[in-house]
Amino acid sequence: MSNILITSAGRRVSLVRAFKKELIKCIPKGKVYITDLAPNLSAAAQVADHAFATPLVNSKDYIDILLDICLKHNINLIVPTIDDDLLILSKYKSLFSEKRINVIVSDEEFVNVCSHKVKTHQLFKSLNIDVAKLYKKDNYKIPLYIKPINGSSSVNNFTITTNDQISKHHLETDSLQFFEYLDHDIYDEYTCDLYYDRKGHLKCGVPRLRIEIRAGEVSKSVTKNQAVKNFIDNHLSKLEGASGCITVQLFYDSHNNIFKGIEINPRFGGGFPLSYLAGANYPKWIIQEYIFNKEMKYYDGWKSNLLMLRYDDEILVHEFDE
Repeated sequence: MSNILITSAGRRVSLVRAFKKELIKCIPKGKVYITDLAPNLSAAAQVADHAFATPLVNSKDYIDILLDICLKHNINLIVPTIDDDLLILSKYKSLFSEKRINVIVSDEEFVNVCSHKVKTHQLFKSLNIDVAKLYKKDNYKIPLYIKPINGSSSVNNFTITTNDQISKHHLETDSLQFFEYLDHDIYDEYTCDLYYDRKGHLKCGVPRLRIEIRAGEVSKSVTKNQAVKNFIDNHLSKLEGASGCITVQLFYDSHNNIFKGIEINPRFGGGFPLSYLAGANYPKWIIQEYIFNKEMKYYDGWKSNLLMLRYDDEILVHEFDE
């Protein structure tokens, strides 16, 4: 029997439910487990078959604890969900593989490139994808966009429209970089859920137009099977070192047919449930490819123009005891 472990699951209720739904179809007695720093306060833990408490990802015991959980509970497939997990699990991917445990994470070199904004831009350029200009701090053009070289969830991101908004902190903090500002009145913003097989070949690509964002995560979004989909097929059909679900952020000026690559996150994005509900069944394909060793075929039969409107829901835990 094969079980699945989703690490640092936190609030990813929809992702856990999707893996549970697809696993039980293939392995009726299969279980989907999660890890979290505080499982009793994790919404995803309440819908998983079981939850395990693990230390911070940078703890020296983290990998040993994770490996022990997998061996004790017949887990042979790990799905990481946060950037810190990607960095360490890509480094120890072969260790888990020796124990017949598949970690659905891209190669270490690819993950490291994606975690660095400037290196990601260099990767885009190698794929003939244009990017926002990178300014020197003594030679820039207003408006501009400031963000960390390494970062996620829009933390420490700043839109600068006047010179007096640029602070000493912006200028003297080496990790903050100045980029060309891409006007949302001109560019539409897309997050694209891409599925790559273990050889780095694209098997599915779903562009999601971002309509509204809250705390760095999409709250309103719609699938689009038009120019962005064709651009993905032409420029991202092969990504060396990529595997599993990859999210690529693109800006698109439809009037001038201009695309700009922004970021690559080698993991499930927070808005993936829309792609899944549109028919891009990445959880099923991961199970088929990594547990049953099936070859994946290219798929583009997902539903276009499907709108997702998110809202807050509640999960109640009775007899809660800290």
